[in-house]
Amino acid sequence: MQLFKALAPISVLSFDLDDTLYDNKPVIAAAEQAMLNALAQHASVTKNLHNEFWWQQRRLLANTTPDIRHDIGRWRLLGIEAGLVSLGLAQCEASDIAELAYQAFLAERTRISVSSQVKQLLSALAQRYKLIAITNGNACINKMGIGELFEFSLQAGPDGRKKPYADLYLAAAERLQVKPSAILHIGDSHRADVMGALNAGCQAAWLDHYGSVVPVLPHIRFENILEISSIVA
Repeated sequence: MQLFKALAPISVLSFDLDDTLYDNKPVIAAAEQAMLNALAQHASVTKNLHNEFWWQQRRLLANTTPDIRHDIGRWRLLGIEAGLVSLGLAQCEASDIAELAYQAFLAERTRISVSSQVKQLLSALAQRYKLIAITNGNACINKMGIGELFEFSLQAGPDGRKKPYADLYLAAAERLQVKPSAILHIGDSHRADVMGALNAGCQAAWLDHYGSVVPVLPHIRFENILEISSIVA
């Protein structure tokens, strides 16, 4: 653990979700496979298509509608729909099948297991601080069994522009009626979590998985989420 800046008084701990509280890679892999399976079932023309095709559809959509990137769920849904239309399906049929495929994706994407150690950590922290979640993704704290420990969860898209924009952090501070500086945000992405928190005037704790070299330092850098208990003690 490295302390780069002295911490101001903290009353709120804000957590990123994906790759901070759990490994998100296998979750997304399973979700994308579920999406592909649903597409193959309902639109045979997609059977030989892989994730790269659907990623390209999202990229094309973002080129014409840049703001769609702030709502990752809607971006995926509309990307599937656009891809189906490009394959020759009628708009109405493409819309219906896209919804089925997206729901299959979402069912797996929200099937997340948080380790008992992390649950114990959050439970202990919740005795001393208000806990919130701020995510660019669409994971659900209630479905992963930790919702009762959190005041609320804010998600890019429905609740504001994605990190590193300051929207979600400032919305959290306003909702809790605290100054942004009273929030310590904890996350794995330097760009989204560290820069986003600092942009909003919050404090930042960076879970650095890769020993990265960066020009802008957080308040704290650490390697294991369980270290948070000693950081805020």
